[in-house]
Amino acid sequence: MPNTAQIIGSGPNKVICLNGWFGHARGWGPLMHSLDTQHFSYAFMDYRGYGARRGSGGPYTVAQIAHDTLALADHLRWQRFSLVGHSMGGGAIQHVLADAPERVQALVGITPVPASGVPFDEASWAFFSSAANDPAARRGIIDLTTGSRLTGVWLEAMVKSSLTHSDVEAFDAYLTAWAKTAFVERIQGKTLPVLVVAGEHDPALGAETCKATWLQHYPNARLEVMANAGHYPMDETPVALATVMEKFLREVLAA
Repeated sequence: MPNTAQIIGSGPNKVICLNGWFGHARGWGPLMHSLDTQHFSYAFMDYRGYGARRGSGGPYTVAQIAHDTLALADHLRWQRFSLVGHSMGGGAIQHVLADAPERVQALVGITPVPASGVPFDEASWAFFSSAANDPAARRGIIDLTTGSRLTGVWLEAMVKSSLTHSDVEAFDAYLTAWAKTAFVERIQGKTLPVLVVAGEHDPALGAETCKATWLQHYPNARLEVMANAGHYPMDETPVALATVMEKFLREVLAA
């Protein structure tokens, strides 16, 4: 695969990070400035059609993201690694686990999509589907999923980043990929360490959704509710997120 990932750190603990629908490999916000680069090595991967891989063509599926993640790990010669996934990336990291369980040490899902997909009513599906070609819909979705409480300056910056760093056809196709891909039977009951981070102000993939999905699917999952955050804690509460995430990884990797 093309060597387009962003690598940060030189530590012995390897972590691959997969972004959300509106993100890209270099779109993790202020979180990047709080990561421990001495103890961890982080690889932030671009999906097909996103970031440095714009124009690459598909397929734009969760299965392909998982395949590309394993190809990246092979390229880096990381035989074992932990996975961090935000939103759509939360679904993708579980597909990696399903494909190569012997290689995955731990999962961190940040406001994550479950392996069962995400149900939509007709009106919500129409709204989300319109976002590929409508910047105002993108803004509305980001505002909705952060509790309609954040400055418009940040909302506009998020929309601009999304438009700049994703192909429209990829963005459009990935909605179906993360919302309608279900593979619970492939991950149900796996006993690796799992941390789920839910945002206090996330109305869709918040604590109750995580309890009904992730915490039912993984016997060893623990839930952390991030105060003062909605769907984007890497932007809203980056220092707290880095602290919680790396504390968990240090504990489980030292065990």
